[in-house]
Amino acid sequence: MLSIEKFIIGFDSALRTLLTPAQTIRTVPGNDFPEAELTNAEKSKSTALMRINHTGEVCAQALYQGQALTARNAKIQQSLTQAACEETEHLAWTERRITELGGRKSLLNPLWYSGSFAIGAAAGMLGDKWNLGFLAETERQVEAHLAEHLQRLPQHDEKSRAIVAQMQIDEGGHATTAMSHGGVELPAPVKLVMKLGSKVMTQTTYWI
Repeated sequence: MLSIEKFIIGFDSALRTLLTPAQTIRTVPGNDFPEAELTNAEKSKSTALMRINHTGEVCAQALYQGQALTARNAKIQQSLTQAACEETEHLAWTERRITELGGRKSLLNPLWYSGSFAIGAAAGMLGDKWNLGFLAETERQVEAHLAEHLQRLPQHDEKSRAIVAQMQIDEGGHATTAMSHGGVELPAPVKLVMKLGSKVMTQTTYWI
């Protein structure tokens, strides 16, 4: 049964994710690198890609919170909550980089958060093995997106590239952890739907 306390915690997490600057314990990757001299086109591309990555972390927060809300196993709930805390660092890193580039976050973040939270809660209600399988597949797809962004980012934008590279490592670790806790592979049609939904989010967030 879902408790009022869980709903309050979830609501508080949503407000903090969407309205307050995220905090990081680790040093921001690439913090010591000098700021590259980017052309307007390069800066626009870096900003757009980092905006996508920031929105991806907003969605990750929502997914984790939704999954933790409905997960049946207390140990898995704790693992999901801890993973959400680690994703907060990514949120802080991308937010800071967007500011450094003179850009803005996506205007649609509240919409993406709401949708991702609902999906996460639904996944949790299917049972912990599917919950964790969904989480692992999400992280794998994010890892693939980050690899693509490393190819698209300007080569001399070392600060952005360092952040994305570390995020890619972390996401791979989260996927491995989810599977080690009992996650199962999702059916191919489900993976395809997830990829299509992700494509809509990334293409929209690139501009808005």
